[in-house]
Amino acid sequence: MKKQYFINANIMDPHNSLNENGGLIISENGTIEAIGKKVNSNNIPAREKIIDLKEKYIFPGLVDMRVFAGEPGYEYKENFRTLSNAALAGGVTSVVTMPNTDPVIDNVSIVDFLKRRGRDKSKINVFPSASLTKNIEGNNMTEFGLLQNKGIIAFTDGTKTIQNTQLMVRIMNSAKDLGTLIMQHAEDYDLAKNGMINSGIVATKLGLSGIPDVAERIIIERDLTLLENIKCRYHISQISSGKSVEIIKERKEKVKFTTGVSINNLSLNENDIGDFRTFLKLSPPLRKEEDRIALVQGLKDETIDVIVSDHKPEDEEQKRLTFAQASTGASGIETLLSLSLELYHNDSLKLETIIKALTSNPAKILKINKGNLSIDNDADFCIVDLEKPWIVKKEKLISKSKNTSIENKKLQGKVTNTFVKGEELFKL
Repeated sequence: MKKQYFINANIMDPHNSLNENGGLIISENGTIEAIGKKVNSNNIPAREKIIDLKEKYIFPGLVDMRVFAGEPGYEYKENFRTLSNAALAGGVTSVVTMPNTDPVIDNVSIVDFLKRRGRDKSKINVFPSASLTKNIEGNNMTEFGLLQNKGIIAFTDGTKTIQNTQLMVRIMNSAKDLGTLIMQHAEDYDLAKNGMINSGIVATKLGLSGIPDVAERIIIERDLTLLENIKCRYHISQISSGKSVEIIKERKEKVKFTTGVSINNLSLNENDIGDFRTFLKLSPPLRKEEDRIALVQGLKDETIDVIVSDHKPEDEEQKRLTFAQASTGASGIETLLSLSLELYHNDSLKLETIIKALTSNPAKILKINKGNLSIDNDADFCIVDLEKPWIVKKEKLISKSKNTSIENKKLQGKVTNTFVKGEELFKL
């Protein structure tokens, strides 16, 4: 690989408190050699090819903490190759994959298989999570120590929640002893049972059973109460209500934990469901506009730490059913950044707040050396035209499944190039 020289870029790297116009030099081995305002045409050898980015933005490669991949078992929905291509189109260079596969990621042999498959087929950095309980049944813990030694960086039951408090205590104690990261999907089964959308006027109007926001709050309050005595690494995967934001803000003064939010819940509300739009059947569900506003404010004041895509590819046959029968989830990894930038363009959030929640914050929680542009690190980054307008068309999405929640939405801001280890793997 030849050295690469970029100049005249707006560089933003929250990890290194970098926000300035400058350049970037990538070494022959794909690492960052120099970055910032000191890199310009005046100190680059005249014989070298220089790429003028004309004030486009350079961000660290995004780190998406919640991605459902199709391998093993659901390759017809997504595979590592299509996932990585979709991720690159969205500026995402590192992902945490969920264990809800077939078979479930709950033992070392499956982890070995997954790592080989990811290495052979994926172009991005794949960090697999394993299940908290065997076969995600919520009964018996998996072998945290063995799995962690195999490279598992976090444990979660994906879209399922640990309901049994005694089991949760055992999980937290093991996590404390091993330094393990626990990621919880917060939802009380009994309160959410058979629910499809947010409880309220819209659910009543459509004749659909609802999921009350208290179902989320009960699990959050239980776990954070346990966390006061068992201080382990604990992360709430994604919250959806204003009440949850209030609880988290209050508890952050007492215990240490982190929180994520789906870009869907930051950008959409229950009214967007319209007349039974199954592509907006999500978990957690879209809630009221005041909840969406509270989530944005939670990011603004750093109550919420991370934005995730909650990328959950589903084939069209699973979505073009009645609302009750349709699968839950939306494809969102390649629209994650552009949809997040909507909050910048409408003055809801500062650009640095958004990029921090997509890069350095998730990397810090996961304890991985990604999401930054530090010298000598892998040159994982994306180039973004912050003003470029475009319209989301499902047929143009790269993901194998096209179940986007924002079909025909007009967005401003597009990834034009994505690099992993200094190699350009996506170009618009």
